[in-house]
Amino acid sequence: MNTEFFEALTMLEKEKGIPIDYLLEKIKNAILIAIRRDGEECEDSIVEIDPESGRFYVAFRKTVVEDVEDPANEILLEQALSYDKRAKMGSVVEIPMETKKFGRIAAQAAKHVIRQGIREGEREHLMAEYQSRTQDVVTATVLRVDDRKGNLVLEIGKHEAILPKSERVPTENHREGERIRVYVVDVMSGEKGPRLMISRTHPGLVKRLFEMNVPEIFDGTVEIKAIAREAGSRTKIAVYSKDENVDAQGACIGSKGSRVIDIVEELGGEKIDVVKFSEDPAQFVAEALSPAQVVSVEIEDSGAKSCRVVVPDGQLSLAIGNKGQNARLAARLTGWKIDIRPESEENAPS
Repeated sequence: MNTEFFEALTMLEKEKGIPIDYLLEKIKNAILIAIRRDGEECEDSIVEIDPESGRFYVAFRKTVVEDVEDPANEILLEQALSYDKRAKMGSVVEIPMETKKFGRIAAQAAKHVIRQGIREGEREHLMAEYQSRTQDVVTATVLRVDDRKGNLVLEIGKHEAILPKSERVPTENHREGERIRVYVVDVMSGEKGPRLMISRTHPGLVKRLFEMNVPEIFDGTVEIKAIAREAGSRTKIAVYSKDENVDAQGACIGSKGSRVIDIVEELGGEKIDVVKFSEDPAQFVAEALSPAQVVSVEIEDSGAKSCRVVVPDGQLSLAIGNKGQNARLAARLTGWKIDIRPESEENAPS
């Protein structure tokens, strides 16, 4: 226990972010536990470690008595005087632990605590690093493809994370060494350290990609109001701007579709409908059903957030979409139940 020891602690503080005071407190407690386990049953022990002077001091406090009944905590006067010349009956004297014995115990305790401290410090540092990435998009490298379970083992920074089959886009096939972007849904604390919950199917991935590609969204000029997604197939995103001079829809699509094309490519060809948000439910529902044209939207009075939509006969299949996808996404985007009818049915004589 010398200068090199304190230099090692200083290095740990710089490299791992573990405070020296934290480690010293842990080491003191470990030494106290160790000396008791080593057969020293004294109830009053002290451990002093001073980084400035390089001093290590371990001692037991015993009460001076006439007849010793508890050797672990009591001492005769004649013995006490060898440690403290001012000792007298009833006083408490400090008995330093033998240097050789103390050195062995302290070294073992320090070694254990430092290892544990490094693990805890790295875990806390990693947890803080992961939490700063929550609800963000990170770039990862595919390390392994688990064909049996369908999971991907990814490398994010210097750490590994699992992209479960349930969070993979069904239409995507990734290979080892490929770089992909994933959305950090949450960070979970486990026995082996923090664990990233990541996804390629979460609507948040689309949201963050638009924020990264559209400056007007990043600076708050354009706001994303809602997203409905069926990963790998189609996404509808509703956008809005308080500034009447800003075309929120046009800003997100970009010149000749450049901005949305980049996002579509990142998502492996997933179709994206950018629609205008409106506070008027009828108008919002009509926008959400794009690319289909809408003749009218009638809000029902039942209070169940349901509406009746009329579309031209030739637009009915487009409004409903393949296997009902367009209508389904529009309903999820707006939060309204949508009943779509062809114009001819509405105009037919009753």
